[in-house]
Amino acid sequence: MTRLLALLASLLLATGSATAATRPNFLFLVSEDNSIHYLRLYGASHGSTPNISAMAQHGLVFDHAFSCSPVCSVARSTLATGIYAPRGGFQYHRKMRQASLPKGLLPWSAVLKNNGYYTTNRRKTDYNFRFPIKRLWNVSSPKASWRTRPDKQTPFFHMQSFGQSHESSLHFPRKQLDTPTTVPPDVVSLAPYHPDTPTFRYTHARYFDRMGVIDQQIGRVVRQLTADGLLEDTFIFYFGDHGGVLPRSKGYAYESGLHVPLVIRVPANFRHLVDHKPNTRLGGFVSFIDFGPTVLHLAGLEIDNRLDGTPFLGPNVSAKDLAARDEAFGHADRFDEKYDHVRTLRKGRYTYIRNYQGFYPDGLQNNYRYRMLAFQEWRSLHKTGALNTAQKQFFLPRPAEQLFDIQTDPHQVKDLSSEPGHRKVLLDLRNRLRKKVVEINDLSFYPESHQVRDMLDDPIGFGAAHQDEIAQLRDISDLALAPPTTALRKLKAHLLSKNPWHRYWACQSASLIGAPARAVSVEIAACLTDPHPMVRLRAAECLAILDTTSNPDPLPVLYDVLNTVPSETEALLVLNTFVYLRDHRGLTIDTTRLRPRFTGGQVARRLDYFRRRPVK
Repeated sequence: MTRLLALLASLLLATGSATAATRPNFLFLVSEDNSIHYLRLYGASHGSTPNISAMAQHGLVFDHAFSCSPVCSVARSTLATGIYAPRGGFQYHRKMRQASLPKGLLPWSAVLKNNGYYTTNRRKTDYNFRFPIKRLWNVSSPKASWRTRPDKQTPFFHMQSFGQSHESSLHFPRKQLDTPTTVPPDVVSLAPYHPDTPTFRYTHARYFDRMGVIDQQIGRVVRQLTADGLLEDTFIFYFGDHGGVLPRSKGYAYESGLHVPLVIRVPANFRHLVDHKPNTRLGGFVSFIDFGPTVLHLAGLEIDNRLDGTPFLGPNVSAKDLAARDEAFGHADRFDEKYDHVRTLRKGRYTYIRNYQGFYPDGLQNNYRYRMLAFQEWRSLHKTGALNTAQKQFFLPRPAEQLFDIQTDPHQVKDLSSEPGHRKVLLDLRNRLRKKVVEINDLSFYPESHQVRDMLDDPIGFGAAHQDEIAQLRDISDLALAPPTTALRKLKAHLLSKNPWHRYWACQSASLIGAPARAVSVEIAACLTDPHPMVRLRAAECLAILDTTSNPDPLPVLYDVLNTVPSETEALLVLNTFVYLRDHRGLTIDTTRLRPRFTGGQVARRLDYFRRRPVK
C-alpha cells in the first residue's frame, strides 16, 4: 500500500495536478560570494561546515555546479529566470536600465506563486530585469519566513541569502591584520597566482572564518524547519550565489568566479522523486539556468519552453541522464564601472575562455574591488616587479583565447591554447562556444549603450531578429584567432563596411591582434572621423594600443567623444578606455579635459578615480 501511495503521488506531481498536501516545499539557502574553494566539503584544507555536511549526508553534493556569471545581480537574474543573461539583456552589473522579459514569461518563483505556493524571500533581490516584486514573492523583506503563510498546509518556497561571506567582509582596515583569526594564516594554502604575503594569508584565513559563520546561519534555519515538522517535506538547496571573494574570483570568469558549491538535502517524504541514493556525490554539470526548471519539475508544474535550462532532478530524470551532462557556459561583462567581455565553456576537465577584449588586463581598476588590502598590495607588488610569472598575469593583457585543464591546473595558470598536443581540444571547444553565442543571440556583440537605447524593451526579441548580424559580428571578432594574412585582409574590408558594428568589431579585433594590425592602421585612422561615436572610440583605442607614430594622436578624439556623447553608458565606455590607457599603457591623460555631459552613476566612480593621486 505504501508503495502504491508513493507511485500515486509521483504521478500526480508529474501531471501537475497534485494537491497542496502532496507537493514538496523548497528552501534556498544562499551564501554570498563564495566558490567551492573555501569549503572542506570540496577539498579545501579548512572551511569546516558541519551543518552543510549534515545536509549532504541526507542528500546530494554536486561537484560541478556553476553560476553562469561571477557577480551577483547577473547571476541572480539568471537564477530567477532560467535565462542566460546575455540573451535576456541583463548581463551587466548593475543594469543602468533594466530589461523586460518576453510577454507571458514569468520568473519561476512567480509560477510557483500562481500555482498555490507561498513564496518568501529574505531578502536580497538584485535583479537586472523589470518585474513587480509583489508578483514574484508573497513577502520579500528582512523578516520574510515560511512561518507567516496563512495555511500551514500551503506548500512554500523560501529563499534566504547570507551576506556574512560577502566581499565587503574583507574590506577591513590595516589595523585588522593584528586581530587573530580562528584559522591560522600560516597554514592556509594560497592560489599560485596570489603573492605569498602576510596580507594575503590573513585575508584568506579570515574568509575561512566567514564560512564558519555561514554554516552556523545555515544550521539555525534548518533547525527552525525541523522544529516546525517540515524537514522531511522540504528540498533544501544550499549554494553560493557565484564565486569569490579573494582577488581574481568575484567578477572574473574563472573557476574561482563561477564554480559554486551546491548541496541538496532530499526530504524522506519525496525521496521517490530523485534517482539517487542519499549521501552521494554527483559529477554531472548543472548551472543556475537549471535550478528553476528543476524546482518546477519537482513541484509537478509546467516549464516554459523559452527557458534555457533543463531539470536535473525529478520524475523521468535519471542518474544516468545527469551524469552525462558535462558542459557549462559562463560569461562576464561590466562589473560596476569596469568593462570586460568574456565567454567561457567548461566541458569535462577543460575550460575554454574567449577574451573578446583581452587587451584589457584583469587588474583594470574597479573602485569597489580595490578597497580590499590584498588587491591594493597585489598591484603595488606588480609595479615594483616583485611578482613571479603566475602572479603577474592578472595585470597583463590576455590572449584572445585560453585553454585550461582543470584536472591538472585547478587554478588556471597554465594556458594550453598554443600547445600542439591540445589543438584538437582547443578547436572543439572553440567551435562549441562559437555556436553557443549565436544560439543564444548574445547581445554583448553590441555595446551596452546600443542595448540601453534600442533593445531592452524586448531584448530576446531583438536578438532573435538580429541573429544573422550577431553571427557576422562574431565572425569579425574571431578574426583575432585567424592567421594574420587572412585576418588583415578581411579586417580591411570590414573597416570600410557600411555597417557601423562591423567597423566597431574590426577595430576591437585589430586591438587584440596587436602589432601585425599596423598594416591596416590607415583604415583604422580613417575611423577617427566615423559618424558613430562608439566606432571613433574603438578606433582611437586601437591606435593607442598599436602605438604607431605615423597616425594621428588618438587622445583628442577620445576627449571629444567623451565630452559630446549624451548618455551615461557611452561616457562610461570612453572612461574605461582612458583608465586603461593611463594605468596600463602609460599615456598621460589631461584630467581637466574629462568633461562628460553625464557625471552621475558609474561615471562618477571613474571621475572620482581620476581626481585622486595617480596609482603608484
